[in-house]
Amino acid sequence: MTDAPRPTDNAVFGQLMGGSPDATFGGVLSFMRRRYSRDLANVDAVVWGIPFDQSVSNRPGARFGPAAIRRASAIFDGDPQYPFGFDPFATLAVIDYGDAAFDYTQPQGFADAIAAQAGEIIKGEAQLFSLGGDHFVTYPLLKAHAARHGRLALVQFDAHQDTWPDHGGISHGGFVARAVREGFIDPASSIQVGIRTVAPEDCGIHIVHGHEIDTLGVAGVIGRIREVVGDLPAYLTFDIDCLDPAFAPGTGTPVAGGLSSREALAILRGLGTVDFIGGDVVEVAPPYDHADITAIAASTVALYYLGLLAERRRD
Repeated sequence: MTDAPRPTDNAVFGQLMGGSPDATFGGVLSFMRRRYSRDLANVDAVVWGIPFDQSVSNRPGARFGPAAIRRASAIFDGDPQYPFGFDPFATLAVIDYGDAAFDYTQPQGFADAIAAQAGEIIKGEAQLFSLGGDHFVTYPLLKAHAARHGRLALVQFDAHQDTWPDHGGISHGGFVARAVREGFIDPASSIQVGIRTVAPEDCGIHIVHGHEIDTLGVAGVIGRIREVVGDLPAYLTFDIDCLDPAFAPGTGTPVAGGLSSREALAILRGLGTVDFIGGDVVEVAPPYDHADITAIAASTVALYYLGLLAERRRD
């Protein structure tokens, strides 16, 4: 008698809890093989794709980011996850909610559509982690989360401050200024890490420039973030161009001199005491990627977020 064949397609047929038995090279792709579902009952966290890139100022392609991040996440199997040392899905019930719905012929209505859908997802106890898409997607996500939790601290990993004027339009380079202006985030409790460009204004947000990583070190940046954010509910947004193009070539507006993937992940690992209530990873543009380098980095950011959430639940 032979053993039963290894199960496949955990994304469709698998259990809500626990790791996936799927081989990394086959099966239906969801984020880390989480079950595709729109049922939020007994769910701790939701992964959601937002395939939108109609507000970019340079190279398009981030609309393909959610699919690439899901594909890259297949390399994570059901074993204990590094660096946490346990399977986060033994603690957290996580689903892949699929992708957002919006009319691409009506980009001016995009923000309202995303804010409404995100609001429905988070109206209960489940947390939402979104896969972009260009960085404008964070604006309606902040709007929805602020409506649910009140004014937020923003922890932003990025090469750009995203505080340029948007003149009432939609722009991935202006969403932060707009969120400050509309009261979604508290600038005094917000921080941007990895900045390597100069914007017209800082909106009162604390900045750790890219070159400061050399002097502050990982521990220094972790301490700065904790000090700035304090006890305020925080939203994490990770623009993949925070990483140096050597570690994230697949993005629309790359800037040299950025963080290594190891540095960025080490900083994230040290933020377990921050009260994150939601997050996203954005600006993965697969047409400019090579061997899924950028998508792997982005999927690892999402894994770390879920790992921190699971660790907090365990504690």
